[in-house]
Amino acid sequence: MIKHYAGMKAEKSVTGEPLPKGGYVVKIEGARVEEYSWGSVLVVAIDVAEGEYAGFFRRQFDANLNEDKKWKGTFRLTIPDENSQYFASNKRVFNNFIYSLETSNNGYHFDWDETKLKGKFFGALYREKEFESNSGDIITTTECGGSTDIASIRSGDFRLPKDKLLERKPADYNAFANVPADDDLPF
Repeated sequence: MIKHYAGMKAEKSVTGEPLPKGGYVVKIEGARVEEYSWGSVLVVAIDVAEGEYAGFFRRQFDANLNEDKKWKGTFRLTIPDENSQYFASNKRVFNNFIYSLETSNNGYHFDWDETKLKGKFFGALYREKEFESNSGDIITTTECGGSTDIASIRSGDFRLPKDKLLERKPADYNAFANVPADDDLPF
């Protein structure tokens, strides 16, 4: 007989299908700054605002019955720090995000207050990303890896950022791992 556990409830499991790779007009649902020992990150919560996938992350969030559910649609930008070795690349990405916001929201000018980002629109560029699960499986999902203005999304005039795939080693990568350590090598 199966042992009873607390909180048993017959309920449908929610699968988190990723948003397909592509460009989307998105609306900012909120923003916050997270601090780390190496710097600060602007975390922008977004949802698809137009097209077939409009409301994608809201539907996913509402369908999730877990108590510790999290909003899946985020764009994370490292805030440029002049003391960082990555200052130039972080500045390029952050400046492009500001351009995307100011161009996509008539009359808007970025004033460094992340709380004022809610309700603004921009073009989000989703790429594929792979990661290894705790069980060793390779999982493929998508993530917002860049931004552009919404006119470019609507016209299809954009390039997606490069996918973030795990490095693949050849099947015979460890072929010589068990070779004896003496001078009588097998070749």
